[in-house]
Amino acid sequence: MTAGPAPIAARRLFRLSVGVFAIGGFVTSLVSLLVPRLTALYGSSYSHALLVQMAFYLSYLLFAVPIGRIITRHGYMRSAMIGLAIMSAATVLLLIANAMRLFPLLLLALLLLSCGITFLQIASNTVVAVVGRADGAAFRLNLLQGCNSAGTIAAPLFGAAFLTEGVGAEGGPPFLFALLILVVLTISYARNRRLLDTAPAAKVAVGRFDLLSAIRDRKLVWGMAAIFAYVGAEVSIGALLANYLMQPGTLHARAAIAARMVSLYWTGAMVGRFAGSILMRRVTPSTPLLIVALCAAGLTAIAAGGGGLSGSVALIAVGLCNSIMYPTVYVLALPAQAERATSAATLLCMAVVGGAVIPMLCGEIADRAGLGPSLFVPVLCYLVVAAFAVSCSGRNSERA
Repeated sequence: MTAGPAPIAARRLFRLSVGVFAIGGFVTSLVSLLVPRLTALYGSSYSHALLVQMAFYLSYLLFAVPIGRIITRHGYMRSAMIGLAIMSAATVLLLIANAMRLFPLLLLALLLLSCGITFLQIASNTVVAVVGRADGAAFRLNLLQGCNSAGTIAAPLFGAAFLTEGVGAEGGPPFLFALLILVVLTISYARNRRLLDTAPAAKVAVGRFDLLSAIRDRKLVWGMAAIFAYVGAEVSIGALLANYLMQPGTLHARAAIAARMVSLYWTGAMVGRFAGSILMRRVTPSTPLLIVALCAAGLTAIAAGGGGLSGSVALIAVGLCNSIMYPTVYVLALPAQAERATSAATLLCMAVVGGAVIPMLCGEIADRAGLGPSLFVPVLCYLVVAAFAVSCSGRNSERA
């Protein structure tokens, strides 16, 4: 892979990426809190409440291809700037929808918010992977995903009151804070939009967009299936965890306490990602991926088949297993050739639509059979990730 930008530019890119990954996690985690908010405060069914996740993750399927083309035309930094600006506008719309109690407007705001995040998913994840040493790609992406997890931890702690209070003024502060950070990041990326103009890898990677050629890569197709399954499982558990902890058969926790306990789920992901970033320098990535996928399937099965303290602890512990899955699958599935990276990243980003499909399936099962049985769907999803890890074992083309 081509060498990256000069050290000063590389450090600046990393600092900017930290902000993008952290705010992305914060916003995504806030969206998950809308599910227990709708079920606990307004008596919505699981399938109705999980429409917020469907609206949020549907964008990855709808907009990934046009966004991929925009990135090939304007480059990573300018595309990230566009994505942040869209997220800022969407947050304003979400605040209006919240204040006016307009559910359709809320869904529209979430779709627009996700559109902005799709820019960041393709641009930021890919630039981290292709700009720099190839043998450090998994390390860099896991490290920045750890910053993403820090944002997901902060959101439940900061947004717990938002979960339990009325829709009025108390609903605004978490999203107002997100809006402030998004505006600052948009301005920062605008000022640094030429940062990678002289980076050879970045210029090559945005120079070609050919989905038909990319989809012929079997490893990439397997990676898409793994990301579809992983994101679906993680989103389903993150969205339903507070409700699970509030059940009389588990912890019977109050809504605010359950919301704060969700942060433990994301804390496990953060700890695992920082630890994983170090581990990836020493082992073949497919091996730890297989281990954590099987552990996640086992822990989720415990929570699905039981309850009480053991089921609650098991479901929270899944966060630790989730930690390295997305960045590791992403790096393993991404082609080694930089010129194919953006096309492949677009397809991988489209697979994130699993976050829209799987939670809706879980919601339908939860409404009919109960919350516990619905968790067997994520169990199957984690087995798909394990199958991808097995398919990658022994490949000489893995990124370390």
